[in-house]
Amino acid sequence: MTGANLPPLDSPEVVSLHRKMKRRNNRGRIFTYISAILISLWILIPIFFVFSMAFTTEDTVRSYPKNFLPFVPFSTETMSFFLQSEGVLRGLLNSVIVAVITLVLSTVIAVPAGYAIARYLFPGRDLFRLAVLAVRAFPIVVLSIPLAVLFLRAGLFDSVFSLALMHTALALPTTILVVSSVFASVPYELEEAGQVFGATPLQSFRYIVTPLVLPGIAASGLFTFVLSWNEVFAASVLTLENRTLPALVLTSLANSSDSFQFAGGFFLMVPSIIFMFFIRRYLFNMWGQVSK
Repeated sequence: MTGANLPPLDSPEVVSLHRKMKRRNNRGRIFTYISAILISLWILIPIFFVFSMAFTTEDTVRSYPKNFLPFVPFSTETMSFFLQSEGVLRGLLNSVIVAVITLVLSTVIAVPAGYAIARYLFPGRDLFRLAVLAVRAFPIVVLSIPLAVLFLRAGLFDSVFSLALMHTALALPTTILVVSSVFASVPYELEEAGQVFGATPLQSFRYIVTPLVLPGIAASGLFTFVLSWNEVFAASVLTLENRTLPALVLTSLANSSDSFQFAGGFFLMVPSIIFMFFIRRYLFNMWGQVSK
């Protein structure tokens, strides 16, 4: 069909086709919005329910049916009961210590390992990547008893530091692969350009590469922190007196009241949400958005 045979833009056929395409695009956009809203509600409603039950009276927690309005009546009775329970404050402190140690160790090890995998060609590089990922394939249930025996013989059983080492081993494979992918996304020509203008390799890495990969490193740090904070099985097997908060809550669920369970769920969610709030600008920058 030649250009002379094409209908004009203001012809009824073209206008009708344009309207159909516009309606189809609008339906697709509406469906996307509705799906996003439903998924958000599916996630947020249980979280909001846990938060509302954590800040009310114990009688309200046990009552049925529940009040339509959340936080009615508002009270810190449930939270006070949870915090005054035996071992809770110590478990909370242990969880923070373990998560921070895991975050630091994973980042310190994963950054040079990820950089080496992304930048250097060496024999067995692909095999090394596969070996790193294969470590994550081993279920913690299979490794729990040998690890407990090993820690007992080494005198590391029931220690916060030994649990942090375990969490670091669990998080390292994914962290290394994420960091190496981030380094691989930064062109090596940028480092070479910095060296051409007189910068040392270390200066090129510090002033050119580091600002570009910082969002990815922050995202891997977020993953590591959340994994360590929410990990239950290893903490339950490898500790007795120095349990983390998730392990303490898990072992107490069978004999605990509803108020204890809701308050425990609140404390388990809050640190992850706060950490995500402070790290969000790095995640947005990694996704190509600007956060101010």
